[in-house]
Amino acid sequence: MNYSIIRKTTGLVMKFEAIFLLLPALTGLVYREREGLIYLGMAIAYYLIGFLINFRGESDTEFYTKEGFISVALVWIVISICGALPFVLCGDIPSYPDALFETISGFTTTGSSILADVEALSHASLFWRSFTHWVGGMGVIVFVLAIMPARRRRMGNQIHMMRAESPGPVVGKLVPKIRDTAKILYLIYFGMTVTEIVLLLLAGMPLFDTLCLSFGTAGTGGFGVLADSVASYPLLQQGIITVFMILFGVNFNAYFFLFLGKDKKEAFRLTEVRWYFLIIAFSVVTITINIARMFDNVFLAFHHAAFQVGSIITTTGYATQDFDLWPQYSRCLLVLIMFIGACAGSTGGGIKVSRIVILVKAGLQEIHHYIHPRAVTSVHMDGKPVESETVRSVIMYVGIYVVIFCSSVLLVTLFDGDQSLETVFTAVAATFNNIGPGLSAVGATANFGHLSLASKFVLMFDMLAGRLELYPMLLLFSPSLWKQR
Repeated sequence: MNYSIIRKTTGLVMKFEAIFLLLPALTGLVYREREGLIYLGMAIAYYLIGFLINFRGESDTEFYTKEGFISVALVWIVISICGALPFVLCGDIPSYPDALFETISGFTTTGSSILADVEALSHASLFWRSFTHWVGGMGVIVFVLAIMPARRRRMGNQIHMMRAESPGPVVGKLVPKIRDTAKILYLIYFGMTVTEIVLLLLAGMPLFDTLCLSFGTAGTGGFGVLADSVASYPLLQQGIITVFMILFGVNFNAYFFLFLGKDKKEAFRLTEVRWYFLIIAFSVVTITINIARMFDNVFLAFHHAAFQVGSIITTTGYATQDFDLWPQYSRCLLVLIMFIGACAGSTGGGIKVSRIVILVKAGLQEIHHYIHPRAVTSVHMDGKPVESETVRSVIMYVGIYVVIFCSSVLLVTLFDGDQSLETVFTAVAATFNNIGPGLSAVGATANFGHLSLASKFVLMFDMLAGRLELYPMLLLFSPSLWKQR
Protein backbone atom coordinates (compact mmCIF):
# COMPACT_ATOMS: atom_id res chain seq x y z
CA MET A 1 0.00 0.00 0.00
CA ASN A 2 1.37 3.41 -1.00
CA TYR A 3 0.58 5.47 2.10
CA SER A 4 2.35 8.52 0.69
CA ILE A 5 -0.19 9.10 -2.08
CA ILE A 6 -3.09 8.56 0.34
CA ARG A 7 -1.64 11.19 2.66
CA LYS A 8 -1.06 13.60 -0.22
CA THR A 9 -4.59 13.20 -1.55
CA THR A 10 -6.16 13.66 1.88
CA GLY A 11 -4.12 16.79 2.59
CA LEU A 12 -4.98 18.28 -0.78
CA VAL A 13 -8.71 17.68 -0.33
CA MET A 14 -8.55 19.18 3.19
CA LYS A 15 -7.30 22.42 1.64
CA PHE A 16 -10.09 22.39 -0.92
CA GLU A 17 -12.67 21.85 1.82
CA ALA A 18 -11.21 24.88 3.58
CA ILE A 19 -11.82 26.92 0.42
CA PHE A 20 -15.39 25.61 0.20
CA LEU A 21 -16.04 26.76 3.78
CA LEU A 22 -15.31 30.35 2.76
CA LEU A 23 -18.68 30.45 0.96
CA PRO A 24 -20.85 29.86 4.07
CA ALA A 25 -18.50 32.26 5.89
CA LEU A 26 -19.32 34.90 3.26
CA THR A 27 -23.03 34.05 3.59
CA GLY A 28 -22.81 34.64 7.33
CA LEU A 29 -21.12 37.98 6.68
CA VAL A 30 -23.88 39.04 4.27
CA TYR A 31 -26.59 38.17 6.80
CA ARG A 32 -24.52 39.51 9.73
CA GLU A 33 -24.48 36.19 11.56
CA ARG A 34 -21.77 35.24 14.05
CA GLU A 35 -21.81 31.75 12.51
CA GLY A 36 -19.96 33.21 9.54
CA LEU A 37 -16.91 33.81 11.76
CA ILE A 38 -16.99 30.19 12.91
CA TYR A 39 -16.98 28.96 9.32
CA LEU A 40 -14.10 31.33 8.55
CA GLY A 41 -12.13 30.02 11.52
CA MET A 42 -12.71 26.42 10.48
CA ALA A 43 -11.63 27.26 6.93
CA ILE A 44 -8.31 28.65 8.18
CA ALA A 45 -7.78 25.71 10.53
CA TYR A 46 -8.49 23.10 7.85
CA TYR A 47 -6.22 24.79 5.33
CA LEU A 48 -3.36 24.77 7.84
CA ILE A 49 -3.99 21.10 8.61
CA GLY A 50 -3.99 20.26 4.92
CA PHE A 51 -0.77 22.25 4.45
CA LEU A 52 0.92 20.40 7.32
CA ILE A 53 -0.18 17.00 5.98
CA ASN A 54 1.38 17.86 2.61
CA PHE A 55 4.39 19.67 4.07
CA ARG A 56 6.76 16.78 3.40
CA GLY A 57 8.26 16.66 -0.07
CA GLU A 58 7.12 14.33 -2.84
CA SER A 59 8.09 10.70 -2.40
CA ASP A 60 6.44 7.75 -4.14
CA THR A 61 3.58 9.10 -6.23
CA GLU A 62 2.79 5.95 -8.21
CA PHE A 63 -0.46 4.24 -7.31
CA TYR A 64 -2.81 1.62 -8.59
CA THR A 65 -6.46 0.62 -8.22
CA LYS A 66 -6.28 -0.21 -4.50
CA GLU A 67 -4.66 3.13 -3.61
CA GLY A 68 -7.22 4.95 -5.71
CA PHE A 69 -10.17 3.25 -4.04
CA ILE A 70 -8.77 3.60 -0.51
CA SER A 71 -7.87 7.26 -1.10
CA VAL A 72 -11.38 8.07 -2.29
CA ALA A 73 -13.05 6.25 0.64
CA LEU A 74 -10.82 7.97 3.21
CA VAL A 75 -11.25 11.38 1.58
CA TRP A 76 -15.04 11.12 1.78
CA ILE A 77 -14.88 10.06 5.42
CA VAL A 78 -12.46 12.87 6.31
CA ILE A 79 -14.38 15.65 4.58
CA SER A 80 -17.58 14.45 6.29
CA ILE A 81 -15.97 14.36 9.73
CA CYS A 82 -14.51 17.84 9.22
CA GLY A 83 -17.60 19.23 7.50
CA ALA A 84 -19.77 18.32 10.49
CA LEU A 85 -17.78 20.34 13.06
CA PRO A 86 -19.06 23.81 12.01
CA PHE A 87 -22.66 22.69 12.62
CA VAL A 88 -21.74 21.74 16.19
CA LEU A 89 -19.64 24.84 16.91
CA CYS A 90 -22.40 27.09 15.56
CA GLY A 91 -24.93 25.35 17.79
CA ASP A 92 -27.20 24.66 14.83
CA ILE A 93 -26.84 20.89 15.37
CA PRO A 94 -25.46 20.45 18.92
CA SER A 95 -25.07 16.65 18.71
CA TYR A 96 -21.94 15.67 16.74
CA PRO A 97 -23.34 12.27 15.58
CA ASP A 98 -26.41 14.08 14.23
CA ALA A 99 -24.20 16.71 12.59
CA LEU A 100 -22.13 13.92 11.03
CA PHE A 101 -25.29 12.23 9.75
CA GLU A 102 -26.43 15.51 8.18
CA THR A 103 -23.02 16.16 6.61
CA ILE A 104 -22.61 12.66 5.18
CA SER A 105 -26.16 12.97 3.85
CA GLY A 106 -25.11 16.24 2.23
CA PHE A 107 -21.85 15.13 0.61
CA THR A 108 -23.32 11.84 -0.58
CA THR A 109 -26.27 13.80 -2.04
CA THR A 110 -28.71 11.71 -0.02
CA GLY A 111 -30.79 14.47 1.56
CA SER A 112 -31.99 12.42 4.54
CA SER A 113 -32.17 14.77 7.51
CA ILE A 114 -32.29 14.53 11.30
CA LEU A 115 -33.65 18.08 11.58
CA ALA A 116 -37.21 18.68 12.68
CA ASP A 117 -37.00 22.45 12.11
CA VAL A 118 -34.80 23.26 9.12
CA GLU A 119 -35.75 26.94 9.18
CA ALA A 120 -34.16 27.37 12.62
CA LEU A 121 -30.67 27.04 11.11
CA SER A 122 -28.54 30.08 10.36
CA HIS A 123 -28.18 31.16 6.73
CA ALA A 124 -24.51 30.15 6.85
CA SER A 125 -25.36 26.60 7.91
CA LEU A 126 -28.24 26.33 5.45
CA PHE A 127 -25.89 27.36 2.65
CA TRP A 128 -23.15 24.92 3.74
CA ARG A 129 -25.73 22.15 4.08
CA SER A 130 -26.91 22.64 0.48
CA PHE A 131 -23.46 23.35 -0.95
CA THR A 132 -22.23 19.95 0.23
CA HIS A 133 -24.70 18.50 -2.30
CA TRP A 134 -23.10 20.42 -5.14
CA VAL A 135 -19.58 19.39 -4.12
CA GLY A 136 -20.54 15.74 -3.68
CA GLY A 137 -22.73 15.56 -6.78
CA MET A 138 -20.00 15.34 -9.39
CA GLY A 139 -17.41 14.16 -6.88
CA VAL A 140 -14.72 15.70 -4.69
CA ILE A 141 -11.85 13.93 -6.43
CA VAL A 142 -13.24 14.79 -9.88
CA PHE A 143 -13.31 18.44 -8.80
CA VAL A 144 -9.70 18.27 -7.62
CA LEU A 145 -8.60 16.61 -10.86
CA ALA A 146 -10.44 19.24 -12.88
CA ILE A 147 -8.71 22.29 -11.37
CA MET A 148 -5.44 20.85 -10.05
CA PRO A 149 -2.41 22.66 -11.54
CA ALA A 150 -0.15 20.69 -13.86
CA ARG A 151 2.69 20.58 -11.33
CA ARG A 152 0.43 18.67 -8.91
CA ARG A 153 -0.52 16.01 -11.41
CA ARG A 154 2.36 13.68 -10.68
CA MET A 155 -0.02 11.33 -8.96
CA GLY A 156 0.21 8.22 -11.11
CA ASN A 157 -2.79 6.94 -12.99
CA GLN A 158 -5.66 9.23 -11.98
CA ILE A 159 -8.29 7.07 -13.68
CA HIS A 160 -8.22 4.80 -10.61
CA MET A 161 -9.49 7.67 -8.43
CA MET A 162 -12.09 8.76 -10.92
CA ARG A 163 -13.29 5.17 -11.33
CA ALA A 164 -13.66 4.81 -7.56
CA GLU A 165 -15.78 7.95 -7.25
CA SER A 166 -17.82 8.00 -10.45
CA PRO A 167 -21.10 6.06 -10.63
CA GLY A 168 -21.74 3.26 -13.08
CA PRO A 169 -20.42 -0.13 -14.19
CA VAL A 170 -17.89 1.38 -16.62
CA VAL A 171 -15.94 4.62 -16.25
CA GLY A 172 -13.89 5.90 -19.14
CA LYS A 173 -12.31 9.04 -20.53
CA LEU A 174 -14.22 11.37 -22.82
CA VAL A 175 -10.91 12.74 -24.12
CA PRO A 176 -7.38 11.29 -23.93
CA LYS A 177 -6.35 13.07 -20.70
CA ILE A 178 -8.21 12.29 -17.49
CA ARG A 179 -7.81 15.86 -16.23
CA ASP A 180 -9.43 17.20 -19.40
CA THR A 181 -12.29 14.71 -18.93
CA ALA A 182 -12.80 15.99 -15.39
CA LYS A 183 -12.78 19.58 -16.69
CA ILE A 184 -15.42 18.81 -19.30
CA LEU A 185 -17.66 17.10 -16.73
CA TYR A 186 -17.44 20.03 -14.34
CA LEU A 187 -17.97 22.60 -17.10
CA ILE A 188 -21.20 20.83 -18.06
CA TYR A 189 -22.16 20.56 -14.39
CA PHE A 190 -21.40 24.20 -13.68
CA GLY A 191 -23.16 25.41 -16.83
CA MET A 192 -26.35 23.51 -16.06
CA THR A 193 -26.32 24.77 -12.46
CA VAL A 194 -25.96 28.39 -13.57
CA THR A 195 -28.76 27.92 -16.12
CA GLU A 196 -31.11 26.66 -13.41
CA ILE A 197 -30.15 29.55 -11.11
CA VAL A 198 -30.94 32.09 -13.83
CA LEU A 199 -34.30 30.49 -14.68
CA LEU A 200 -35.39 30.29 -11.03
CA LEU A 201 -34.42 33.94 -10.50
CA LEU A 202 -36.42 34.93 -13.58
CA ALA A 203 -39.34 32.93 -12.14
CA GLY A 204 -39.23 35.12 -9.02
CA MET A 205 -37.49 32.90 -6.48
CA PRO A 206 -35.33 34.74 -3.86
CA LEU A 207 -31.57 34.54 -4.50
CA PHE A 208 -30.69 32.58 -1.34
CA ASP A 209 -33.42 29.99 -1.97
CA THR A 210 -32.39 29.81 -5.62
CA LEU A 211 -28.77 29.01 -4.79
CA CYS A 212 -29.58 26.39 -2.17
CA LEU A 213 -32.24 24.63 -4.25
CA SER A 214 -30.07 24.71 -7.38
CA PHE A 215 -27.19 23.12 -5.47
CA GLY A 216 -29.59 20.45 -4.24
CA THR A 217 -31.01 19.86 -7.72
CA ALA A 218 -27.62 19.75 -9.44
CA GLY A 219 -26.21 17.32 -6.91
CA THR A 220 -29.53 15.43 -6.85
CA GLY A 221 -29.41 15.88 -3.08
CA GLY A 222 -32.64 17.36 -1.76
CA PHE A 223 -31.76 19.65 1.14
CA GLY A 224 -34.02 22.70 1.10
CA VAL A 225 -34.38 25.83 3.20
CA LEU A 226 -38.04 25.38 4.16
CA ALA A 227 -39.65 22.74 6.35
CA ASP A 228 -42.06 21.70 3.58
CA SER A 229 -39.23 21.11 1.06
CA VAL A 230 -40.47 22.90 -2.10
CA ALA A 231 -44.24 22.56 -1.57
CA SER A 232 -44.80 26.26 -0.85
CA TYR A 233 -43.10 27.51 -4.03
CA PRO A 234 -45.21 28.42 -7.10
CA LEU A 235 -45.93 25.78 -9.75
CA LEU A 236 -43.62 27.45 -12.29
CA GLN A 237 -40.63 27.23 -9.95
CA GLN A 238 -41.51 23.64 -9.08
CA GLY A 239 -41.72 22.88 -12.82
CA ILE A 240 -38.24 24.29 -13.46
CA ILE A 241 -36.85 22.15 -10.64
CA THR A 242 -38.63 19.10 -12.10
CA VAL A 243 -36.99 19.57 -15.49
CA PHE A 244 -33.51 20.07 -14.05
CA MET A 245 -33.79 17.12 -11.65
CA ILE A 246 -34.47 14.89 -14.64
CA LEU A 247 -31.71 16.52 -16.71
CA PHE A 248 -29.12 16.02 -13.97
CA GLY A 249 -30.07 12.34 -13.87
CA VAL A 250 -28.98 11.88 -17.50
CA ASN A 251 -25.59 10.34 -18.29
CA PHE A 252 -23.26 13.32 -18.79
CA ASN A 253 -21.71 11.54 -21.77
CA ALA A 254 -24.93 12.42 -23.63
CA TYR A 255 -24.32 16.12 -23.01
CA PHE A 256 -20.72 15.76 -24.18
CA PHE A 257 -21.87 14.16 -27.44
CA LEU A 258 -24.67 16.74 -27.80
CA PHE A 259 -22.64 19.91 -27.19
CA LEU A 260 -19.01 18.98 -27.79
CA GLY A 261 -19.02 15.78 -29.84
CA LYS A 262 -18.54 15.55 -33.58
CA ASP A 263 -21.55 13.26 -34.06
CA LYS A 264 -24.42 14.83 -32.10
CA LYS A 265 -26.76 11.98 -33.02
CA GLU A 266 -24.69 9.70 -30.78
CA ALA A 267 -26.31 11.36 -27.77
CA PHE A 268 -29.69 9.95 -28.83
CA ARG A 269 -28.32 6.46 -29.44
CA LEU A 270 -27.40 5.83 -25.81
CA THR A 271 -29.47 2.84 -24.71
CA GLU A 272 -29.38 3.82 -21.05
CA VAL A 273 -30.74 7.32 -21.70
CA ARG A 274 -33.64 5.96 -23.76
CA TRP A 275 -34.55 3.48 -21.01
CA TYR A 276 -34.25 6.24 -18.41
CA PHE A 277 -36.82 8.43 -20.15
CA LEU A 278 -39.11 5.46 -20.87
CA ILE A 279 -39.14 4.53 -17.16
CA ILE A 280 -39.92 8.14 -16.25
CA ALA A 281 -42.69 8.40 -18.86
CA PHE A 282 -44.32 5.13 -17.74
CA SER A 283 -44.12 6.10 -14.06
CA VAL A 284 -45.49 9.62 -14.56
CA VAL A 285 -48.41 8.51 -16.72
CA THR A 286 -49.51 5.64 -14.49
CA ILE A 287 -49.10 7.59 -11.25
CA THR A 288 -51.02 10.52 -12.75
CA ILE A 289 -53.91 8.19 -13.53
CA ASN A 290 -53.67 6.64 -10.06
CA ILE A 291 -53.75 9.96 -8.13
CA ALA A 292 -55.97 12.02 -10.46
CA ARG A 293 -58.99 11.79 -8.13
CA MET A 294 -56.96 13.43 -5.33
CA PHE A 295 -56.55 16.72 -7.24
CA ASP A 296 -58.82 19.34 -8.74
CA ASN A 297 -57.67 18.65 -12.27
CA VAL A 298 -55.46 16.32 -14.31
CA PHE A 299 -52.78 18.97 -14.81
CA LEU A 300 -52.11 19.22 -11.07
CA ALA A 301 -51.99 15.43 -10.80
CA PHE A 302 -49.53 15.29 -13.72
CA HIS A 303 -47.43 18.13 -12.24
CA HIS A 304 -47.00 16.47 -8.85
CA ALA A 305 -46.53 13.01 -10.36
CA ALA A 306 -43.80 14.31 -12.68
CA PHE A 307 -42.10 16.17 -9.85
CA GLN A 308 -42.12 13.20 -7.49
CA VAL A 309 -41.04 10.67 -10.11
CA GLY A 310 -38.23 12.99 -11.20
CA SER A 311 -37.23 13.54 -7.59
CA ILE A 312 -37.18 9.85 -6.67
CA ILE A 313 -35.62 8.27 -9.78
CA THR A 314 -32.84 10.88 -9.80
CA THR A 315 -32.49 10.34 -6.02
CA THR A 316 -32.94 14.06 -5.35
CA GLY A 317 -35.56 13.78 -2.64
CA TYR A 318 -37.45 17.07 -2.93
CA ALA A 319 -41.20 16.89 -2.40
CA THR A 320 -44.22 18.97 -3.34
CA GLN A 321 -46.66 16.55 -1.70
CA ASP A 322 -46.69 14.03 1.11
CA PHE A 323 -46.57 11.07 -1.27
CA ASP A 324 -46.93 8.74 1.72
CA LEU A 325 -50.66 9.59 1.49
CA TRP A 326 -50.92 8.53 -2.17
CA PRO A 327 -52.56 5.22 -3.20
CA GLN A 328 -50.66 1.99 -2.71
CA TYR A 329 -49.73 1.60 -6.40
CA SER A 330 -48.08 5.02 -6.55
CA ARG A 331 -46.16 4.47 -3.32
CA CYS A 332 -45.02 1.03 -4.47
CA LEU A 333 -43.84 2.33 -7.85
CA LEU A 334 -41.91 5.16 -6.20
CA VAL A 335 -40.14 2.64 -3.95
CA LEU A 336 -39.25 0.51 -6.98
CA ILE A 337 -37.70 3.41 -8.90
CA MET A 338 -35.72 4.25 -5.74
CA PHE A 339 -33.72 1.13 -6.46
CA ILE A 340 -33.37 1.77 -10.19
CA GLY A 341 -31.96 5.26 -9.74
CA ALA A 342 -30.62 7.55 -12.44
CA CYS A 343 -28.14 6.98 -15.26
CA ALA A 344 -24.53 6.03 -14.76
CA GLY A 345 -22.26 9.03 -15.25
CA SER A 346 -24.86 11.36 -13.71
CA THR A 347 -25.11 12.87 -10.24
CA GLY A 348 -27.90 10.46 -9.26
CA GLY A 349 -27.75 7.39 -7.03
CA GLY A 350 -29.42 3.99 -7.01
CA ILE A 351 -28.31 0.84 -8.82
CA LYS A 352 -28.26 2.83 -12.09
CA VAL A 353 -30.33 2.31 -15.23
CA SER A 354 -27.36 0.88 -17.16
CA ARG A 355 -26.97 -1.98 -14.68
CA ILE A 356 -30.71 -2.70 -14.82
CA VAL A 357 -30.56 -2.79 -18.64
CA ILE A 358 -27.56 -5.14 -18.61
CA LEU A 359 -29.24 -7.40 -16.05
CA VAL A 360 -32.46 -7.60 -18.09
CA LYS A 361 -30.57 -8.31 -21.31
CA ALA A 362 -28.33 -10.88 -19.60
CA GLY A 363 -31.46 -12.59 -18.21
CA LEU A 364 -33.07 -12.70 -21.66
CA GLN A 365 -29.83 -14.05 -23.11
CA GLU A 366 -29.79 -16.83 -20.50
CA ILE A 367 -33.39 -17.77 -21.38
CA HIS A 368 -32.38 -17.81 -25.06
CA HIS A 369 -29.52 -20.20 -24.25
CA TYR A 370 -31.95 -22.65 -22.64
CA ILE A 371 -33.98 -22.68 -25.87
CA HIS A 372 -30.96 -22.65 -28.21
CA PRO A 373 -28.02 -24.16 -26.27
CA ARG A 374 -25.56 -23.88 -29.17
CA ALA A 375 -26.38 -20.30 -30.10
CA VAL A 376 -23.60 -17.72 -29.66
CA THR A 377 -25.06 -14.43 -28.44
CA SER A 378 -23.90 -11.43 -26.45
CA VAL A 379 -25.42 -8.54 -24.52
CA HIS A 380 -25.43 -5.28 -26.52
CA MET A 381 -25.51 -1.66 -25.34
CA ASP A 382 -25.45 1.32 -27.71
CA GLY A 383 -25.10 -1.08 -30.63
CA LYS A 384 -21.89 -2.59 -29.23
CA PRO A 385 -21.33 -5.92 -27.43
CA VAL A 386 -20.83 -5.65 -23.69
CA GLU A 387 -17.75 -7.49 -22.45
CA SER A 388 -18.46 -10.60 -20.39
CA GLU A 389 -16.31 -9.11 -17.61
CA THR A 390 -18.64 -6.11 -17.43
CA VAL A 391 -21.71 -8.36 -17.25
CA ARG A 392 -20.05 -10.40 -14.50
CA SER A 393 -19.16 -7.25 -12.53
CA VAL A 394 -22.76 -6.00 -12.78
CA ILE A 395 -24.12 -9.31 -11.46
CA MET A 396 -21.56 -9.29 -8.62
CA TYR A 397 -22.38 -5.67 -7.80
CA VAL A 398 -26.09 -6.38 -7.52
CA GLY A 399 -25.38 -9.46 -5.42
CA ILE A 400 -23.23 -7.51 -2.95
CA TYR A 401 -25.80 -4.71 -3.02
CA VAL A 402 -28.56 -7.11 -1.93
CA VAL A 403 -26.40 -8.56 0.86
CA ILE A 404 -25.57 -5.11 2.28
CA PHE A 405 -29.17 -3.95 1.94
CA CYS A 406 -30.61 -6.98 3.75
CA SER A 407 -27.94 -6.77 6.46
CA SER A 408 -28.72 -3.09 7.01
CA VAL A 409 -32.46 -3.78 7.28
CA LEU A 410 -31.80 -6.48 9.88
CA LEU A 411 -29.47 -4.23 11.90
CA VAL A 412 -31.83 -1.26 11.91
CA THR A 413 -34.70 -3.57 12.87
CA LEU A 414 -32.55 -4.85 15.75
CA PHE A 415 -31.61 -1.37 16.96
CA ASP A 416 -35.06 0.18 16.40
CA GLY A 417 -37.45 -2.67 17.00
CA ASP A 418 -40.33 -0.31 17.70
CA GLN A 419 -40.32 1.00 14.12
CA SER A 420 -42.56 -0.53 11.45
CA LEU A 421 -41.04 -2.69 8.72
CA GLU A 422 -42.14 -0.09 6.15
CA THR A 423 -40.17 2.59 8.04
CA VAL A 424 -37.04 0.43 8.38
CA PHE A 425 -37.13 -0.89 4.80
CA THR A 426 -37.59 2.51 3.20
CA ALA A 427 -35.09 4.17 5.59
CA VAL A 428 -32.39 1.81 4.33
CA ALA A 429 -33.60 2.15 0.73
CA ALA A 430 -33.59 5.95 0.99
CA THR A 431 -30.07 6.16 2.43
CA PHE A 432 -28.41 3.31 0.53
CA ASN A 433 -29.74 4.65 -2.78
CA ASN A 434 -29.01 8.26 -1.74
CA ILE A 435 -32.68 9.26 -2.08
CA GLY A 436 -33.56 11.23 1.06
CA PRO A 437 -37.12 10.58 2.26
CA GLY A 438 -38.68 7.17 2.68
CA LEU A 439 -42.18 6.25 3.82
CA SER A 440 -44.07 6.20 7.09
CA ALA A 441 -41.96 7.55 10.00
CA VAL A 442 -39.14 8.63 7.62
CA GLY A 443 -41.47 10.01 4.94
CA ALA A 444 -41.48 13.32 3.09
CA THR A 445 -42.85 15.24 6.09
CA ALA A 446 -40.80 13.36 8.72
CA ASN A 447 -37.08 12.98 9.49
CA PHE A 448 -34.49 10.47 10.74
CA GLY A 449 -33.80 12.19 14.05
CA HIS A 450 -35.90 9.76 16.10
CA LEU A 451 -33.82 6.72 15.12
CA SER A 452 -31.26 5.30 17.57
CA LEU A 453 -27.58 6.24 17.38
CA ALA A 454 -26.62 2.74 16.25
CA SER A 455 -29.16 2.86 13.39
CA LYS A 456 -27.85 6.24 12.32
CA PHE A 457 -24.31 4.84 12.02
CA VAL A 458 -25.60 1.93 9.93
CA LEU A 459 -27.38 4.40 7.64
CA MET A 460 -24.29 6.64 7.48
CA PHE A 461 -22.28 3.68 6.21
CA ASP A 462 -25.05 2.93 3.71
CA MET A 463 -24.98 6.52 2.41
CA LEU A 464 -21.22 6.41 1.84
CA ALA A 465 -21.27 2.90 0.37
CA GLY A 466 -24.15 3.78 -1.95
CA ARG A 467 -22.49 6.98 -3.20
CA LEU A 468 -19.10 5.33 -3.75
CA GLU A 469 -20.52 2.24 -5.47
CA LEU A 470 -19.79 -0.15 -2.57
CA TYR A 471 -16.21 -1.27 -3.23
CA PRO A 472 -14.18 1.69 -1.87
CA MET A 473 -15.95 1.42 1.50
CA LEU A 474 -15.74 -2.40 1.59
CA LEU A 475 -12.02 -2.37 0.82
CA LEU A 476 -11.40 -0.42 4.03
CA PHE A 477 -12.24 -3.62 5.93
CA SER A 478 -9.68 -5.77 4.09
CA PRO A 479 -6.62 -6.25 6.39
CA SER A 480 -4.38 -7.52 3.57
CA LEU A 481 -4.91 -4.32 1.62
CA TRP A 482 -3.21 -2.20 4.27
CA LYS A 483 0.08 -4.05 4.09
CA GLN A 484 3.09 -2.24 2.63
CA ARG A 485 3.86 -3.55 -0.84
